[in-house]
Amino acid sequence: MRLDKYLKVSRLIKRRTVANEACDAGRVMINDRVARASAEVKPGDVITIAFGNRETKARVLEVKETVKKEEAEAMFELL
Repeated sequence: MRLDKYLKVSRLIKRRTVANEACDAGRVMINDRVARASAEVKPGDVITIAFGNRETKARVLEVKETVKKEEAEAMFELL
């Protein structure tokens, strides 16, 4: 699954356009490498998102095309 779509589906970032912009600005990394919005996400990857002076790290547990709001937190584990 594309990185920008995963960020939206998992609700790490609320909107796909915001996720796309964050990737274009170089604020999203997969396994300590700057990632583009089109990068593939797979279970086991560690995603780092930098917004301002805050940094969020999450390990991908599963990849699903659609999930309910309640099940979205099961897609990743915060580090």
